[in-house]
Amino acid sequence: MLDKFFKLSENKTTVRTEVIAGITTFMTMAYILAVNPDILSAAGMDKGAVFTATILSSIIATLVMALYAKLPFALAPGMGLNAFFAFTVVLGMGHSWQFALTAVFLEGLIFIALTAFNIREMIVNSIPNNMKHAISVGIGLFIAFIGLKNAGIIVSNESTFVALGDVKNVAENPGALVALLGLIISGALLALRVKGALLIGIIATAVIGIPFAVTKFPETFDLTPPSIAPIFMQFEWSQMFTMDMLVIVFTFLFVDMFDTVGTLIGVSSKANMLDKEGRVPRVKQALMADAIGTTAGAILGTSTVTTYVESAAGVSEGGRTGLTSLTVAGLFLVALFLSPVFLMIPGAATAPALILVGAMMMSPIKNIEFDDYTESIPVFLTIIMMPLTYSISEGILFGVLSFVILKLLSGKIKDISIVTAILAVLFLLKFLM
Repeated sequence: MLDKFFKLSENKTTVRTEVIAGITTFMTMAYILAVNPDILSAAGMDKGAVFTATILSSIIATLVMALYAKLPFALAPGMGLNAFFAFTVVLGMGHSWQFALTAVFLEGLIFIALTAFNIREMIVNSIPNNMKHAISVGIGLFIAFIGLKNAGIIVSNESTFVALGDVKNVAENPGALVALLGLIISGALLALRVKGALLIGIIATAVIGIPFAVTKFPETFDLTPPSIAPIFMQFEWSQMFTMDMLVIVFTFLFVDMFDTVGTLIGVSSKANMLDKEGRVPRVKQALMADAIGTTAGAILGTSTVTTYVESAAGVSEGGRTGLTSLTVAGLFLVALFLSPVFLMIPGAATAPALILVGAMMMSPIKNIEFDDYTESIPVFLTIIMMPLTYSISEGILFGVLSFVILKLLSGKIKDISIVTAILAVLFLLKFLM
């Protein structure tokens, strides 16, 4: 039955291979169960409720990928997108988390429509490749900066804005030392190519934090999943037609588009699954999984759901069909009843994962063309402005605007797509207002 439904023989794989691949993928991406509640709780959301919403949205999206697209990719709330949600939209721009959830919900609905009418691929193809790579790199720096800040390794400073925290003062700043030890452990595990290195690193760091009173055991060890009632369908429609909502929705669309499509292409290429024209098989169904996951995630109470690049770990283990992603969905369901284990993990323990995921997101920099200044300057501004302004959207704003302006001034108008021009106009309006 499984062989026939997932075409295992046709894809030269077995049930055992697919299950092992699914376990591997889950191990490499399960850190999101600790990191996502930690990040979104900074926006004022209930940490336990976010944990449940994270798992449920991941299960829904990954099941669509498994049973509809039948591809070996797993989905969950995306790193970078959750940071934009919490640190830019809520803490930076001063909006409520309900406002941010509304933007995610609208993004999901737009994605469903764009995917249904095959517009999403067309939009992605119209954006400059260098800009796509720059966004990934900039988000990587931003995520790493957040991790360093959360651990107390980097602190604010009146004279230099940022400075090294007092990492030697264990009594006053134990989290910094714990995070640094975790960074060494996680980095070594990655270097040794240990399966589930980030998850193992988080657990090890949390254990190290116990004697330092950084990791604290919960008063009760109830395995009942936390209720999502505090964040379920908490939308704010009063500002739906404001310029801020428009810009934020487009930013979510912009970032998620490149994240998902880039992951699908990259992992499919690694698995030799691309067709002769370099296209991902059943890409429309795969993009629909992301769109449905994002919409369901917003209803449940979490940030944008996207395809995880960690799916490459499962593919490297031989995963080729939806049975791999079905295994991941099953493991997420098991994790739902282990909330105390994940929620007791402190920020110092998740910081190494944030830092190292940031490092992983730097890899597209090797694909950027730096010889053409009309390309390299916008790329540089996109990358550098994200961590320095503590805002993903500001980095994209400076990148897109500088790209359009430099192309116009240098007479390379043909390099500007209609979509890029529209984005530039929107960002200019936001900047002026």
